[in-house]
Amino acid sequence: MKRDYVTGFFALIGTFMILYILLPLVVIVSKQLFDWEMLMRTLKDELVLIALRNSLLTSTATMLISLFFGVPLGYILARKEFKGKSFVQAVVDVPIVIPHSVVGIMLLVTFSNKILDSYLGIIMAMLFVSAPFTINAARDGFLAVDEKLEHVARTLGASKLRAFFTISLPMAMSSILSGAIMTWARAISEVGAILIISYYPKTAQILVMEYFNNYGLRASRPISVILVLLSLSIFVILRWLVGRSRNA
Repeated sequence: MKRDYVTGFFALIGTFMILYILLPLVVIVSKQLFDWEMLMRTLKDELVLIALRNSLLTSTATMLISLFFGVPLGYILARKEFKGKSFVQAVVDVPIVIPHSVVGIMLLVTFSNKILDSYLGIIMAMLFVSAPFTINAARDGFLAVDEKLEHVARTLGASKLRAFFTISLPMAMSSILSGAIMTWARAISEVGAILIISYYPKTAQILVMEYFNNYGLRASRPISVILVLLSLSIFVILRWLVGRSRNA
């Protein structure tokens, strides 16, 4: 059998990226395990627990809002041709290319004190930077569904809305859920825009920066490890659930 040198070479190159991503994760967790006392002290810090709760609640709320508004938009982009469609799709992708500190300034200039230092401000910042993941995933999911199936359902007496909920949405669901997971992950990792809009109520992302600036690396490392492990655990569980639903 002829050896596949190309695949082996590509795998070798790809391994570098995997190791590059894994190395900092392994190092920070392993170093923190040798500083168990500091980790336990951080886990008992009420400010840290409140910040973690704020991060989880706001990122989850952001994901749900993004699904509510993003899935219908994704469906329109997948099914309809209209003037300005390319412009709409470009607008959807704009948040990806704008520096996030600039996003914070834009939102603050637009909505002023209405969003300053509030949960609303945090969610709006998260939504701006993460919504494209839901919209694009929903669009791609609906594009993969044969439109003829909807037409067949319509000829059998189903309304357009019923065809959407019984045919298109279930078949595109795995893609939509993948987009929702990425939206949640992007939301919980946001810092720049939140830092400008809503320093309070404190989220874990902001608290890490505050502890690092005020107390140094040793004080900020436990919060970083907790946030990383918590986010990774939820991310892996959600991915597993999506994988199960796709296989089912």
